[in-house]
Amino acid sequence: MRKIALIAAASAAALSLAACSEETQDAAATTAESAANDTEANLEAAGSEIEQAGDAVAAETAETTNEVAGEVDAAAAEVEADVQDETTTEAQAD
Repeated sequence: MRKIALIAAASAAALSLAACSEETQDAAATTAESAANDTEANLEAAGSEIEQAGDAVAAETAETTNEVAGEVDAAAAEVEADVQDETTTEAQAD
């Protein structure tokens, strides 16, 4: 009788360990899936931020380029006016 009770207790312990391991595996899979989803969401957000920053840099670069081009044109007109002995307005018209 003792042996049967011991075998029954050992069997019950083994089954509870197996169930615990299955629950642990399910929890680990859920955690891994959640981490993958979080990583994907964070990468998408980072990509959007990088894209917006790139657009802002491109717009600022274009604005600065236009300002510099205007300054270069004005400086060239002044030099031309000095060289050709005319006004800056006349030099810009050329």
